This record gives sequence, C-alpha cells and structure tokens, in this order.
Amino acid sequence: MTQNSTIYYSGNSLSSILQPEIPPKFKIFNIIIKVAMEEGQQLNKWEGYVNWRNRPAMRGHHGGMLAASFVLVVEILENLAFLANASNLVLYLSKFMHYSPSNSANIVTNFMGTAFLLALLVGFLADAFFTTYHLYLTSAAIELMGLLILTVQAHIPSLKPPTCVLASTEIPCQKVNGHKADMLFTGLHLVALGVGGIKGSLPPHGAKQFDETTPQGRKQRSLFFNYYVFCLSCGTLIAVTFVVWIEDNKGWQWGFGIATATILTSIPVFLLGSPICRTKIPAGSPITTMFKLQQFTTTVNLRIQAMQSWAWRQAHHPTVLKPVKEKKLSTFSVQQAATMNTKIGSLKVPPASLPVFPVIFMMILAPTYNHVIIPFARKVTKTEMGITHLQRIGIGLVLSIIAMAVAALVEIKRKKVAVESGLLNSADSLPITFLWIALQYLFLGSADLFTLAGMMEFFFTEAPTSMRSLATSLSWASLAMGYYFSSVLI
Repeated sequence: MTQNSTIYYSGNSLSSILQPEIPPKFKIFNIIIKVAMEEGQQLNKWEGYVNWRNRPAMRGHHGGMLAASFVLVVEILENLAFLANASNLVLYLSKFMHYSPSNSANIVTNFMGTAFLLALLVGFLADAFFTTYHLYLTSAAIELMGLLILTVQAHIPSLKPPTCVLASTEIPCQKVNGHKADMLFTGLHLVALGVGGIKGSLPPHGAKQFDETTPQGRKQRSLFFNYYVFCLSCGTLIAVTFVVWIEDNKGWQWGFGIATATILTSIPVFLLGSPICRTKIPAGSPITTMFKLQQFTTTVNLRIQAMQSWAWRQAHHPTVLKPVKEKKLSTFSVQQAATMNTKIGSLKVPPASLPVFPVIFMMILAPTYNHVIIPFARKVTKTEMGITHLQRIGIGLVLSIIAMAVAALVEIKRKKVAVESGLLNSADSLPITFLWIALQYLFLGSADLFTLAGMMEFFFTEAPTSMRSLATSLSWASLAMGYYFSSVLI
C-alpha cells in the first residue's frame, strides 16, 4: 500500500510539474482569441455556399469572374454542339429521313420547344434538391448519349431509310419507321433532355458566382449575362458555318460526331473550374416559398403588388413574339433560302448558315453594349444599371416587331419573283439573292441580345434566392412556348 501510494503521489507531482496551472486571466485571453478566430472564419465563408467537395466556400478563394469564365467557355462548346445539328436538322429529316418539309419543321420546333421547356424542370430541381454543379454534369452526360445514338444512325446506312430521289416516281421515298424511327427519336429526346438540363443549370451556376451585396459584384453579374449571350453567339457562329459545311459536304455522321466530341470536351473544361467555383446549397422546394410569398404580399401595399405583377407580365411578352422569330431562324428561313440564289460571287453559302448574320451582329453589339452604351447610360441616368431590365426587354420587343415586318415583306417579294419567273413549283433556284432574308436577321440578332439577356437578368435578380434557378429558366420556357406555338402556324 505504501509503495503504491508513493507511485501515485510521484505521478501527480510529475504531471503538475510538466503542466503547470494556467492563470485565470490567461484562460480568458485564450478563449477570446479562439472566439475571434472562429468569428473570422465564419466571416470568410460564403453563407449558403459550398465548393465542389461539399465543404464551405471561402471568400477570396471561390466565386468571382474567373470562376464564371469557365461557365462562359462551356456555354460556347455546349451551344456549338446543340445548334450544330438543330440549325440544319430540318434538312436532315427531309433529305435522309424522308419527312415532308412541314413535318420536318414541326419535328424541329417540337424538339427545340421540348429542350427549352425541360430547363424549367431542371431549374426547379436545382433550387429544391440538387446543386447546379451536379445537374450540369448529369445533363451533359445525357446529351452525350443522345448525340452518340444519332451519330451511329447517321454513320450506318442500314439504320436509315433507303436512298431515293425526291423528284423520281420510280423509286418512292419511304419515310423512316419501325426501330429506325425509334432510334432517331430516342436520340433526339435524350439530346433535348440534356440541353434542357444544361440551359436550366449552367446560367444560374455562373450568375451565383458573384457577390450581390456589393456594387462591383452586381455589375460583374450584369456583365456575365451580357457575355453569356455573346458566348451563345460564338458557339452558334462555329455551328452554322464550319459544322454545317461539314454536314453538307462530308456527311451528317461527321456533323453529329463533331457535336459529340464538343459536348464531351465541355465536361473536363467545366471540371477545371471546380476548385474555384462556389455552389448554392438547395434550400428546399421553391413552390413552398411561392405560397409563403403569396401570403406575405397580401399584407403589403397594393400599389407595390400591382407594380410587381405588371413587371412580370411585361417580362412574359416575349413569349408571344419569340415563337415566330425563333421558328424563322431554324426552319422556314432555311427552306426559303434553299429556293433562292445562295451564291456570293463564286462562293455557295449553305442555307443553314443564314444565322451567321445575326450572330456576327450580336458579337459586335455585345461588347459595344457592355463598354460603350452602358457606361454612357450610367452617366446620363446617374444610376447603377443605366438601362433597366424592362427597358432593355422593351427595346428587344420593338426590334422583333421590325424584324417580323421585314420578313413579311421579303416573303412577299420572294413569292412574286417565283410567280413572275414561272418557278413556283420548280426545284431550280429563284433569280433572287438570299441576302434579302439576311436583312431580317440583323434585327433578330440585336433583339436577342436585348431581350434574352434582359429577361435572364431580370428573372434572376427579382426572384427570391431560393427560386433563382427556376426563375432564370423561365427565359427558356418562354422560348419553348414560342416553338410550340410555331408548330401550330406551320
């Protein structure tokens, strides 16, 4: 007992010597330092945001224009892959799948409408359940699978209808049917689902990289939306020139193959920006938030409520004008140009390359708008934005009306030339240049820059933070309704 007691006493003595008791005032000082460090770490965190590893996003390390620039590059690649085939798809369906021109146009408008409408579903999922980061990767993989199916079908002759001559009565053209039609529409539906997912997740993912609590962050976010439309134009330019030429001269299997390779490349490019991007944590169902907001708005001033309602109705006016405009871009304008003289000197321009005119104009107008028009408007109006969202949308609508008026006059002239030349039902080219159609595209390009970018920024900034992905997707949903409305007109 004595020996054990001695050992125990010696152990306590050694412990007290090695770890002397800290005075109370130093303990308090250490606690204060620890609390200050924890508060500093909390201030350096982006509240409600995580990085790609699902850890808290940190200020100075995540977000900003550099992170959003990866989104812009990805959008160039994604839109190239999408429009590389969509812009010329009506000719592929009529020439190789043997659909009538009206059926081909309907299939294309329904395909485009479905793609943009699905963006609304993905926007809801991004707000309620999944992050925009993971939804983009999933959507890109789905679009990749659809393009692979279309590429295989375009490459293997046995998966397409027999070749025929449209003007010949000896070999009747057989429309695609059976498992061949199933393969075609499976590929188209997968592409539409993937495109809808990307359109519903990529723009809000980029817009959420900025700090909206500072004027600089808000200005950078506005700049992002403008350059997002600019990047759309860059992808479109390559699609309607280089890829369309490949499809017309080398074969559609090469066109689909380029689109497949492009969307595949966009995935690692997106992943390269993962270490510096931030992702908004889903905050629950936005539908619940809508009901809560409805209850809250009953207690506010009626005038404010009326102004908000008016703003939302004004933003939805493009759903009436966009249909005809977008349908003209991808269907009937291509068919109209195919009946006209498409030569510029010795160069023969593919009809599906018509959208190059508004694209080039948009690429010139976008930097001019960002660096000349907006700074001038800010000086004149003495406001942060310079031009409000609704003013911008209104300018786009006016330009759309002008474009439709020009398109109507050009179509009247084209038909008049066809009747006077006796080529109304002939396969020969009309003695009128396709540059007449290009005239309307100049107004359409400028209308897109004002309307689309204005709508996206308006929906994103005016919506609650828990509904921003869904609200931004409303811009694409308006295009979807436009395409479906176009199908009725065809």
